[in-house]
Amino acid sequence: MVNDVTRIDTIAGNRTEAMKREADEPHSEVARFGAGKPLQLDAGVELSPFQIAYTTHGTLNAARSNAILICHALTGDQYVVGTHPVTGRPGWWENMVGAGKPIDTNRFFVICSNVLGGCMGTTGPASKNPANGEPYGLSLPVVTIPDMVRAQSMLLDHLGIEQLLCVTGGSMGAMQALQWAAAYPERVFAALPIAGAARHSAQNIAFHEVGRQAVMADPDWKGGIYFRDGSFPRRGLAVARMAAHITYLSDSALHRKFGRQLQDRSAITFGFDADFQVESYLRHQGSIFVERFDANSYLYITRAMDYFDLAADHGGVLANAFKKTKTRFCLVSFTSDWLFPTAEARQIVHALNAASASVSFAEIETDKGHDAFLLDEPELFDIVRGFLNSAARARGVA
Repeated sequence: MVNDVTRIDTIAGNRTEAMKREADEPHSEVARFGAGKPLQLDAGVELSPFQIAYTTHGTLNAARSNAILICHALTGDQYVVGTHPVTGRPGWWENMVGAGKPIDTNRFFVICSNVLGGCMGTTGPASKNPANGEPYGLSLPVVTIPDMVRAQSMLLDHLGIEQLLCVTGGSMGAMQALQWAAAYPERVFAALPIAGAARHSAQNIAFHEVGRQAVMADPDWKGGIYFRDGSFPRRGLAVARMAAHITYLSDSALHRKFGRQLQDRSAITFGFDADFQVESYLRHQGSIFVERFDANSYLYITRAMDYFDLAADHGGVLANAFKKTKTRFCLVSFTSDWLFPTAEARQIVHALNAASASVSFAEIETDKGHDAFLLDEPELFDIVRGFLNSAARARGVA
């Protein structure tokens, strides 16, 4: 365990300056909104000034009709493809987005923004508060999924895009896609939510609370103002990531990958080091996470997911969220996803049917768990490609 702690400490030290820089001056494009364009938050306050960091791929056509907005999940960011500027690793959806891939950048103009509350250039707790020049920390108002979508709508205005061909994403990205279709139906021609739900379940809220408590229990969290002395609650954040990562996998996937295989030894040690491969794997996931993510952002974004309840915002009736919608929908779930199970996707499908919406649904059989939407899943690739091709034909996009 000593070696793992040392590794986390070393990585966190290396990431500090890069992360500080990325929070305000990211490598990606940035749209800045001054005092004249405040963002009204669900918390009842205005956020101003603020900025949105984003990347684009492909070419916007003359009619501005081929734009696809990709919404990232909890620990994602705007670097959907290409090399991540902090980690040096490939983008998080390289197998889905690119020339000739299901989301084909030869045909479509792809936009991906860092969410409000994030730590990669969009205003979040790691961003400098213009009032005092320090990072916001916990002084930033709590944000919601609708707040994130409002900010994205302002980004589209900035880019001069009136209507998206499609909005898509997995997990929290699916929540954003659903919110887009409910709040701005006239701006969404098609919506493709993957492995998501219309509200966060009690079980998922519970998992998030465990993660938040792990962060806040770290002595280096210091009430959220760790930035003042250059500390960072890396151990707490690493544990939060380890716990969350378990929920992204299935029991079958864990057994297939690791079983009860030992890690670099022939016998158990009768101690508390990582005897098993699965232990070493989780520690590795925790250690690499702290190099690219802010601890306070983890608190803010998990809380945004917890607060999401689309039906509650429409009189408690989910179908009301999609009343008279003309948006085309395709929902996808995975048989082994116990974080956002198929039953929750079916609830959305039933609500869309009740609203007389155009909707298709696919449940993909896989043992890869919730993270299947990020992995090599040929059936998902075919569904995404087919749905986008159909939407493009219907809208006259070549």
